[in-house]
Amino acid sequence: MNTRSFGERLFDAANVLFMLLLMFATLYPFWYVLVASLGDAAWVAQQRGLIWFPSGFNLAAYKAVFDNPSIRSGYMNTLFIVVVGTSLNLLMTSLAAYGLSNNRVMLGKPLMFLIVFTMFFGGGLVPYYLLVTGLGMLDSLWALIIPGAIGTFNLIIMRTAFQEIPPSLVESAKIDGANDFTILFRIVLPLSLPVVMVMVLFYGVAHWNSWFGAIIFIRSRELYPLQIILREILITNSVDNMMVGMTTNNKVAVSTTIKYATIIVATGPIMLLYPFLQKYFVKGVMIGAIKE
Repeated sequence: MNTRSFGERLFDAANVLFMLLLMFATLYPFWYVLVASLGDAAWVAQQRGLIWFPSGFNLAAYKAVFDNPSIRSGYMNTLFIVVVGTSLNLLMTSLAAYGLSNNRVMLGKPLMFLIVFTMFFGGGLVPYYLLVTGLGMLDSLWALIIPGAIGTFNLIIMRTAFQEIPPSLVESAKIDGANDFTILFRIVLPLSLPVVMVMVLFYGVAHWNSWFGAIIFIRSRELYPLQIILREILITNSVDNMMVGMTTNNKVAVSTTIKYATIIVATGPIMLLYPFLQKYFVKGVMIGAIKE
């Protein structure tokens, strides 16, 4: 027997409607860009309002994007930053979190206070620039990786997750002769897989979307990451070199489809990665919720 009141059923219906509208508002812009990138340039230029399906199927914009050497080099640089940077982030964050998760570490609380302090107070851009320059990393991809090797918020999440592991398990491993590196990499990290996957998502997305550091520290064009190339195409309208050889009188329309195709190319990989990590997201964040 259904004992739910009319008000409860009305609230559920309103919730469903609101979530559907929210989903539409979130997904439709991406769908619009995808459809426009596949449609005929003249047809796209004539459209006003919502569009649902492309007129025909045209991959000319994608061909122009992938024929651009700047896009290819930007992709390779970004992949290097994401893979190497995320790997270094995980290594350094897990090492720091494991050490700080042990309550018997000397000066553990003062060290944690100093680490949390950096979340609220920083030296600013000028000292940061001078530091990177002094370390000899100017105009190097390492300037986008090493200074941010440990994220304070991510360190707190991982440290709290490590503290949830039963101390008896760690003590048993030590009795069996395991050292701290063995305990971390063969016991603690496998038991904290959801948190590790969340760290991969957090750090990976941050590296993929990062562009400000490249503007400050990178001088050589061949070292530009993908987001800088995307910024040039979308903001400075730098698409003329991508339309060389195209026989068209409507260059404005063609440049628009090229911009849409560039957006898809730049955002597609990270969006395809998310579904594989999404199942760990809620559990990982909840396990690593801040708890003192």
